[in-house]
Amino acid sequence: MTHRSAVLALAVLALQTASASAQPPAARVPPDVATMKMSFSPIVRRAAPAVVNVYSKRLVRQQIDPFWSLFSGGGIARERVEQSLGSGSIVRADGVILTNHHNIAGAQEVRVVTADRREWPATVLLDDPRADLAVLKIDAKTERLPTIAIDDAGSPQVGDLVLAIGNPFGVGQTVTNGIVSALARSEVRENDYAFFIQTDAAINPGNSGGPLVDMNGNLIGVNTAIVSSSGASAGVGFAIPAVMAKQVVDAALGGGHSVARPWLGARSQALTDEMARSFGLESPSGVVVTDVWPGGSAARAGIARGDLILSVGGEPVNDDAGLTYRIATRHVGDTVTLTVRHGSQIRPVRLTVEGPPATPAADPRQISGRNPLAGITVVNVSPASAQQYGVDPFVAHGVLVTAIEGGFAQSIGVQAGDFIREVNGQKIAQTGDLAAAVQAQTHSWTIVIQRAGQIITARFSG
Repeated sequence: MTHRSAVLALAVLALQTASASAQPPAARVPPDVATMKMSFSPIVRRAAPAVVNVYSKRLVRQQIDPFWSLFSGGGIARERVEQSLGSGSIVRADGVILTNHHNIAGAQEVRVVTADRREWPATVLLDDPRADLAVLKIDAKTERLPTIAIDDAGSPQVGDLVLAIGNPFGVGQTVTNGIVSALARSEVRENDYAFFIQTDAAINPGNSGGPLVDMNGNLIGVNTAIVSSSGASAGVGFAIPAVMAKQVVDAALGGGHSVARPWLGARSQALTDEMARSFGLESPSGVVVTDVWPGGSAARAGIARGDLILSVGGEPVNDDAGLTYRIATRHVGDTVTLTVRHGSQIRPVRLTVEGPPATPAADPRQISGRNPLAGITVVNVSPASAQQYGVDPFVAHGVLVTAIEGGFAQSIGVQAGDFIREVNGQKIAQTGDLAAAVQAQTHSWTIVIQRAGQIITARFSG
């Protein structure tokens, strides 16, 4: 064989070898019966008996169109019954159940159907709208019901296998499987502590409140929301992490009717590329402190406006929702270390987390009489009342409207969440100021309202 022929033969052989190695591995028959029978069924047998259906009913008043009231003799609001379907998890053997707040919001009646098809009346132990979680109780008497453990100490990882168990569309208990698609999703604003586990396990209407289960059969999240153009699963579902769920359950079992969550005492915002460059960073990382509450936890720890908070307890934070979640899921009195960049220095800051201060006292007042604000209930704004009603104390000026019960205020469009800042030129700092201002004997009113960052000046006469 000539030298040229030998080189050609080696080249052909190399191509054949490379081609063979590039082929995907051949499909193989499972080597034994045990492998063929591998499934999630042992996990389902452990977890599914503790998953329940949650049914609620609420009475809704529906206003009749004034035109049709001419023919129906009244214009009286009609009442109709709305029903809601969701899922839940038995977390204590005497009948304590974890579900979503939106499954039972405004309900006059809540019932639970356990996996053995028994139906039970349920009472609400704790309802936490801000976290979109609720804790129910059924009277199991001396019976020990099956339970699912809440794994709030584990650290789910992207790619972990998970199961979603619930009652989609009311068809009955259903199990779907998938993986953890992402963690710390804060773009989904389904509650005030947006920090979700994302999964591609199918979640549909009726699954809300049911458990997201790991391969140990433990609850690692509460299925809560989906992103879908059709309303059905598109492989993008979200679950509230177990650490938040455990906090709510512990509060309920401790006899509380609300959750006392820590508050940092600072406002923050995520860094943009431009802001990161101004700090000398290669990429956006951490959050910048934009305001600090005087005398709050952050202020006492030495955190100042313009500082960068890079991590909480060793966990990185990249937006204000992540920072809020990392603090809110601690216990009041805990000490946590924050990594803070002050100027060019990066230093650890030890901070004792505390509940939001309740000064000034809420001092609720219901406004009545002949004035445009008749029918509203207002409270003074403190960090504690702001947390309770889901408003930002850093931008609050005036007193906060918490409820409207008929009256003239409802007809002119005053809303819960509004701040009443001025009445007839008089600044309103506390509820007593408003109660005095509306007693004025006048036929004209000028009221300044703050709503969602906008200032509204309304004038009335007559």
